[in-house]
Amino acid sequence: MFKTKSILLSSIVAAVAGFLFGFDTIVISGADQPIQKLWQMSDLFHGTFIMSMALWGTVIGALFGGIPSDKFGRKKVLVWIGVLYLLSALGSAFATSPYLFSIARFIGGLGVGASSVAVPVYISEITPAHNRGKLVALYQFNIVFGILIAYLSNYWIGQAFEVDAWRWMLGVEAVPAGIYLLLVTGVPESPRWLLLKENQVEKARALLSQLNPKENIEKMITEIKNSVSKDAGADTFFSKRFRFPIMLAFLLAFFNQWSGINFVLYYAPRIFSQAGIAAGDVLGASISLGVVNLLFTLLGMYLIDRAGRKSLMYIGSFGYIASLSGVAWAFYSGAEGVFVVIFVCAFIASHAIGQGAVIWVFISEIFPNAIRDYGMSLGSGTHWVFAAIITLITPTVLSAFTGAQIFSFFAFMMVLQLLFVWKVMPETKNITLEEMEVKLGISREALEELVDEERLE
Repeated sequence: MFKTKSILLSSIVAAVAGFLFGFDTIVISGADQPIQKLWQMSDLFHGTFIMSMALWGTVIGALFGGIPSDKFGRKKVLVWIGVLYLLSALGSAFATSPYLFSIARFIGGLGVGASSVAVPVYISEITPAHNRGKLVALYQFNIVFGILIAYLSNYWIGQAFEVDAWRWMLGVEAVPAGIYLLLVTGVPESPRWLLLKENQVEKARALLSQLNPKENIEKMITEIKNSVSKDAGADTFFSKRFRFPIMLAFLLAFFNQWSGINFVLYYAPRIFSQAGIAAGDVLGASISLGVVNLLFTLLGMYLIDRAGRKSLMYIGSFGYIASLSGVAWAFYSGAEGVFVVIFVCAFIASHAIGQGAVIWVFISEIFPNAIRDYGMSLGSGTHWVFAAIITLITPTVLSAFTGAQIFSFFAFMMVLQLLFVWKVMPETKNITLEEMEVKLGISREALEELVDEERLE
């Protein structure tokens, strides 16, 4: 059996779930209009049951993915994520009705949602502070790599098949899903989970020594043990002690989606069609988004542990405002076509170096060990609730509003994000997960004080 022996290999294998996340999320863009024509669906029905159904599965997977991750371990959840992706790919490809198709996409969404919780938590827990941002960002890199491959796959399959090309577009995901499923069985369990949830001290010590050969292992074990109270959990998560990290996770995820990122990624072909690009060229134009996304994600990965999370959010926010305003101007002035593609690519670059690089890293860092699963679920769940809502209403919105109006709204939302970054968001680079609890005022001492207060009440 394949076994990983280092932090890097374990992180890479776990992050492949991000590749499937990106591929599964975007592959539907190539099947969007063919499926609507095939089953003769209204915009509302199509948005609800075809385009957004995977996202509602993602919401469920994200909101509740922290529970099995906390109870059964990170590794088991990572394995089941692979199973869900495989079932979804095959089910979508062979669906004979919109309802069967929706069920298959919902199953895939469960995998996406669970992976957005389990993978960042897993990688953050096996990596030292100085490399944590870069290695957790591997997940985001794989997401955008999956997006690029989905765009390329859709284009090539669309050129190769005249009939039922969409079935091949969706079914080909079964190949990487099967490979991931085989590889992930060889990753080690999170030593922090073994130590805190299972009290397997010796096994945790052995894994920590293997994964962190240059660290003081006994010091790490002591810090991990002292970082939580056994009484901490879901009951105390929504208490006043954790209001600040909860607010940070909610607002970061909220602004992520109200930038319009899923609006653009899911409906790029429709947006480019409205901008006057020929029908035969829209899938090809969409590939440019995937290329830009990948390149600027690499830049974000390089900078995240150097410049820091907050600096990247500043860069991304200013880029969002400028690029979204540019798209709105292009639609308003009639200078569409190539200008829309250029400004949308600039928007994607701003997202990749800012929110895209930061969101999963930041949310996985700001919650204490005892409730990290619940915190990640809240942040990820918030992200996907708004993603599902936006995807559901997009076909209707595109029919009711002009491109200038839509992108002006997104630009305004990014002004609000800039204010959030400036006034509220803390920097988290080069701080251990245990030190983070002290910085945010949620250390073990504070947590136990809260538990005692609640018992008295």
